[in-house]
Amino acid sequence: MKIKQFFTTKDDGNIAYHVTTNTQEVDDNRKALGEKYAFNSSTMRYMEQTHGNNVHIITKDSPLLTKDCDALITNVPNTALMVMVADCIPILLHDAKKGVIAAVHAGRNSTFLKITSKTVKMMIETFGCNPEDIEATFGPSIQVCCYEVSEELAHIVKQSFGDEFVHHERYIDLQGINTKLLKELNVTNIRVEPVCTKCSHANYFSYRLDKACGRFAGIITIEK
Repeated sequence: MKIKQFFTTKDDGNIAYHVTTNTQEVDDNRKALGEKYAFNSSTMRYMEQTHGNNVHIITKDSPLLTKDCDALITNVPNTALMVMVADCIPILLHDAKKGVIAAVHAGRNSTFLKITSKTVKMMIETFGCNPEDIEATFGPSIQVCCYEVSEELAHIVKQSFGDEFVHHERYIDLQGINTKLLKELNVTNIRVEPVCTKCSHANYFSYRLDKACGRFAGIITIEK
């Protein structure tokens, strides 16, 4: 059993239907991903992401699109899970021993609602995962250097998670908060991609730079 995961770039095009009227282009881009990264894109599961904390378990009978959802979990081999982003954190989780994977959309609201914790708890309770065996990868996303919010939101972060996650009064550290949530559940194998989607000029979409931008993706699958 092998876990395969990757993050797409602008070179792979927009992979989200909800930000374009050109559905054929999205179809073509998704098909091309399967060919480029050697996985079955025709059975890839994805979400109608709503910045909440609904987590769904994917079975072989689940539809391709899960509505009102920001995290997916599965133990079905050869079934890819996708999270779409343009500044929010795409978090990919896996337990190779149990053969369980998850894709999490950790934007600001979902982070405040502790979606990462909820996903890990479901992996533990439903599939018997050991937190020490769960590995987490945070993809490219807006970093604390650029994530300026209102004074009210900065106050919420301080009250809910701690002063250390607010820098220069109004810049919040979503990566740090989600890392804290994982470590509280004894998930310590965490890799955080340091690329900031807003200021790095790297090859990723950023909503804060262009509100009409496409979406890139974090994709994970179990090969058997």
